[in-house]
Amino acid sequence: MKIIVQMDPIERLNLSGDSTFALLLEAQRRGCEIDIYTPNMLTLSDGLLSAEAQKIKVYHSPDRIEKLNDPRSVMLDQYDVLLMRQDPPFDMSYITATHLLETIQHKTLILNNPFFVRNCPEKIFVNKYMDFMPNTLITRNVNEIIKFRDKHEKIIIKPLYGNGGANVFYSEGADRNFGSIIENFLELNNEPFIIQQFIPKVKEGDKRIILIDGEIAGAINRLPQHGQIRSNMHVGGVPTKTEITKGDARICNAISQDLKDFGLFFAGIDIIDNLITEINVTSPTGIREILQLSGIDVAKIFWDQAEKKLND
Repeated sequence: MKIIVQMDPIERLNLSGDSTFALLLEAQRRGCEIDIYTPNMLTLSDGLLSAEAQKIKVYHSPDRIEKLNDPRSVMLDQYDVLLMRQDPPFDMSYITATHLLETIQHKTLILNNPFFVRNCPEKIFVNKYMDFMPNTLITRNVNEIIKFRDKHEKIIIKPLYGNGGANVFYSEGADRNFGSIIENFLELNNEPFIIQQFIPKVKEGDKRIILIDGEIAGAINRLPQHGQIRSNMHVGGVPTKTEITKGDARICNAISQDLKDFGLFFAGIDIIDNLITEINVTSPTGIREILQLSGIDVAKIFWDQAEKKLND
C-alpha cells in the first residue's frame, strides 16, 4: 500500500503513547511507503488536490520519526490510503480539510470518511444513542443550564468541541464558582457547550473501547488520579487492563452498523458505569496502551481490515 497521513507536526507528538505512530510502525513493517503532511499544506487547484509532503521512516525503542526528504508536492489521489489523524480543535480549519479531502474520495480510501467525520462530531453524534447516555444538555442558554443543574445537582461542564480533558469542570449544588465557570464558557467562543449529569463511578474509571470497522478491537480502562474527575491520559489518567462486559457489548452493537455505514472505520468510544459519553471519530487514541496491557495489536487489526477494504 502507498499511504499518506494528514497529521499534526511530529515535533508536537508524544510518540511513546501515540496511536498514529503505532499505525505507522505497523504499516512500515508491512513494507508500505509512507508520506506525511500537515493540514496547512493542502492545496486545491483547478479541482486537483495536492499537499507538500515528506517521506518518513519510523523507529521503535526509542520511538522516533525520520523525515527522509525535503517537502515536495504530491497528488493525494495517487495514494491507496489516506489517514486523517490530526487532533481537534474541530474548527473551520478542520472542517475545511474534510471538504477538500472529499474531492479525492472516489480514488483514495480515506480513513475516516471525511464527510461523516465532519457530520458526526463526537459529543453530538453520541446523542443518537440516548438510551445508553447520562442525562445531557447542549446549549448556551444560562437559564436552561441552571434548571439542569437544579434538577441533577452534580454536573460536568465541558466544551462541545474540546479534547484531551481540557476545560472540563465539575459543579454541584450552590457552587460559588458556578457563575464564573459559565461566564468563562460564554467568553471562550460562540459555540454551545455540553453539560452532563455527573457519574460518581468515574472514580472506578472511564473505559475506552476501540472499534475497527464497527467491531470491537480492544479496550483499556483509564483511572483518574486521586481527587480528580478527569481520566484522560493527557491529564494524568492511568491506563489499566479491562474486559468487555455485556453492557459494553450492547452499546457497541447499537452503534456498530452506523459506524460501518458512515465509513467511520476507526472509532473510540468512552463508557463510564455502562453509560456512553462520547464517540471519538476524529483521532482516537489508546491502541499502544491496549497492546501493552492486553497484548492485542490493534494496529495489526487496523491494517488487516484496511487491506480488505482496498481489495473489496
